[in-house]
Amino acid sequence: MKKSFTLVLFFFLIFSAFSQEQKKPKIGLVLSGGGAKGLAHIGALKEIEKAGIKIDYIGGTSMGAIIGGLYAAGYTANELDSIFRDVNTDALIQDNIPRKNKTFYEKYNDEVYVVTLPFQKFRVTVPKGLSKGLYNYNLLSRLTYKYRHENDFNKLKIPFLCIATNVENGKEVVFREGSLPLAITASGAFPSLFSPVEIYGSYYIDGGVTNNYPLEEVKKMGADIIIGVDVQDGLKNINQINGAAGVVVQISNFQMIERMKQKIAQTDVYIKPNIEGYSVISFEDGEAIIQKGVEAAQLVKDKLEALGTNYKTIKENRAKVDSLDIKGIGVNGLKNYTRSYVLGKLRFRPGEKISYEDLSNGMNNLNATQNFSSISYKLEKRNEAETLIINLRENPVRTYLKLALHYDDLFKSAALINVSKKNLMFKNDVASADIILGDNIRYNVDYYIDNGFHWSFGVKSSFDQFKKNSKNDFKNGMLKSKLGLDEIDIDYHQLTNQAYVQTIFFQKFLIGAGLKHEFIEINSKTAENLVPRIDRSNYLSAAGFMKFDSFTNKFFPKRGWYFLGDAQVYMYSSNYANDFKKFTLLKADIGIVETFFKTVSVKLQTEGGFVIGENVNNIFDFNLGGYGFHRFGNFKPFYGYDYLSLSGNSYVKGSASADYEFYKKNHLNFTANFSNIGNKIFDNQEWLTKPNYTGYAVGYGLETFIGPVEIKHSWSPETKKHFTWVSVGFWF
Repeated sequence: MKKSFTLVLFFFLIFSAFSQEQKKPKIGLVLSGGGAKGLAHIGALKEIEKAGIKIDYIGGTSMGAIIGGLYAAGYTANELDSIFRDVNTDALIQDNIPRKNKTFYEKYNDEVYVVTLPFQKFRVTVPKGLSKGLYNYNLLSRLTYKYRHENDFNKLKIPFLCIATNVENGKEVVFREGSLPLAITASGAFPSLFSPVEIYGSYYIDGGVTNNYPLEEVKKMGADIIIGVDVQDGLKNINQINGAAGVVVQISNFQMIERMKQKIAQTDVYIKPNIEGYSVISFEDGEAIIQKGVEAAQLVKDKLEALGTNYKTIKENRAKVDSLDIKGIGVNGLKNYTRSYVLGKLRFRPGEKISYEDLSNGMNNLNATQNFSSISYKLEKRNEAETLIINLRENPVRTYLKLALHYDDLFKSAALINVSKKNLMFKNDVASADIILGDNIRYNVDYYIDNGFHWSFGVKSSFDQFKKNSKNDFKNGMLKSKLGLDEIDIDYHQLTNQAYVQTIFFQKFLIGAGLKHEFIEINSKTAENLVPRIDRSNYLSAAGFMKFDSFTNKFFPKRGWYFLGDAQVYMYSSNYANDFKKFTLLKADIGIVETFFKTVSVKLQTEGGFVIGENVNNIFDFNLGGYGFHRFGNFKPFYGYDYLSLSGNSYVKGSASADYEFYKKNHLNFTANFSNIGNKIFDNQEWLTKPNYTGYAVGYGLETFIGPVEIKHSWSPETKKHFTWVSVGFWF
C-alpha cells in the first residue's frame, strides 16, 4: 500500500511540474521594418539575452524580418553584430557586381559607355528598382545554409514569420513557409531601391507597406507576452523628408501611425530606439545605430529582467560552409537563352563540388549580363542528392542606346553612339554597333552568340584612323633615310573584319580562334614624291587567342591579374608594295596588381612580341609610345616617348607602377617602364640585355562618371625629352 501511495505521489508531482511548465507564458518578439535603422534590433537583442529571456516566437517585417529570421535560425545577437559589421554596405542597397564576374563583353560595356538607355517598344524604360538585391540574397542564403532544405518556418530554432506585400494587389502576405532567404528578401524589398521579388509567379515588395509591426500575427502563433522593437519614423515635415526613399517612407507611414497607437497598447515591453537623424540607407552608421538599440532596451531593463528565466543563449558550433556537392542543376524561366548559356555563366557544372563563394560568383555572373530581371535559387534535396534550382525571369528589354565621350592626344576628341540589340536573330545572341564621331571617325560592329561552356561564335568589324607625325615610316626607316628626315607625317587607316569561335577553358580562361581580314592604308604627304602610298593592302590571317582578366578595375586596379596571348599566321596579302611573305606574329601580355596599406596599389607588367619567318613587310611592326588611347593593332603605350617613336618586328617591355589613392577616387601615381625593341631581338638574345629604352611618368587620375580623367607627365633619360598627355573619359 505504501509503495502504491509513493508511486501515485511521484506521478502527481510530475504532472504538476508539467502543468506549471504548460502554463508558463510564451514570449513573442516583434521587430519592425526601418531599413538601416533596423540594425538597432541587434542592440535590443543583446539586452534581451542579458536579461535571460527565452524567445518563443518571432515575427518581423523588412529589416526586422532579416534580423529576426537570422535570430530564429540560431544566430546570437553578438554574431549578428559581427555579420553586419563585415558586410559591404554599398552592396546592400545596389547591385555590386565585381569586375571579375563579368565577361569581356560586359567589361567592355561598363568601361566604355557612360549612359545606357534601355528601349522597349520605342520608349525609354525605367527599371522597377535600383537593385535586384542579389548581394543580400546570396548573403542570406549562405547564412541560413543549415535550413536550406527546410520549408516550414515553425521548425527553425525559434518559430518565425515575416510580412511582405503583393505588389499587384497591395495585400499583406504572411510567410510561414517556403524558402527562408527568399521570403526574408521579399519582406525587405524596399520600393524604388529593390526590384519586386518573384515567388511562385507573384511579386512582392517590402512588408512595411501593409504591416510594419506584425504584432497580431505573433499573437496568433501563441505568444502571451509581446516584446516589440519599433524603429519606424513618425510623420515628417517637408524639410525633413530626404530624397525619393524618404517620400516612400512618409507615404507608408500615413496609415501606420494610427495603427501603431493600438499596437503599442498591446505591446507588453515596448522598445523604441532613438534613431532620429538616420535614414533607411544609413548602413555606414551601423555601429552607432546598434548602440541606439542597446540604450533603448536599457530604459526598460526592469521589465526585461522580470521576464527573465536565466535562459542562456548558446552560440552554436557552426562549421564554416566551405563546400557544396551539387549533383544536379535545374533552370526555370528560359525562353531566349539556353541552359548551356546559363551554365557557362555559372562556371560550374552538375557533379562538381563548389564553395558557397563559387555559388555567389555564379549568380553574380548571371546578374552581370543584365539579361535577367529576376534571379533566385534554392538548394533542394532530391534522392539524397543536392540539387540547385535556379529561377530566372528574362529581361524584356532587348534594345539599348549607349553614349560616351573621350579625348586623348592620338585620336583627339570623340563622341560615341552605340545601339545594342539582344536576341536579334538567335538565342543567346547580342549585336552591337559603335559609331565614333570627332576628329577621327571610327566604328566597331560586333555580333556574338554566347553558348557558355560550348563553342560560341562571333563576327566583328572595326575601323580605326589617325594622323600623326611619326618616327616610324613603316618601311624600316627607308623613307626617312631617303628624305633625310627624322620623322614623317602619317595618315593611317585600318579596317579589320574577323570571324571567330571561343569557349571557356578551366572555367577561367577564354580561348578562341578564327580568321581575320585586315585592310591597311597608310599615306604620307611628306613621302608622296617617293611613293604614292606607303601601303594599301588586304591581309588574311588565321588567329588564336587566350584571355584572362581578374583586375578589380581596368584603370585603377586594386588587385588581380590578367593574361592576353595572341598568335596570327599571315597567309595572304594583296601585296600593294610587293614585299609580303608569309609569317607568324606572336605576342603576350601579363600583369599583376596587389594593394598594400589599403591605399597603395603596386602593378607589375610585362609584355612582348616577335615574328617567325622572313618577314620583309614592316606594316605590322610593333610601335611604342604615348599614353591614354584605346589599344588596337600593334600600337602600345610607352612612357618617355611620343606616339610611334619606337618600332620593330620584335620587342619586350616591362613596367612597374605605384598608385596612391590619397582621397576617394583621387589618385597619384608613378610608373617606370623599360624596353628593348628592334628586328629579331629574340634571335640574337638582345631582349635579355640591358634595356635600350627607359621612361618614367608621374600622374594624377580622377575617377568620374564619364571615366578616368588623367594627366601624365613623362620623360626619358635617353632623349632628355618631356611629354605631357591628357586623357578624358573611357577609352574607345
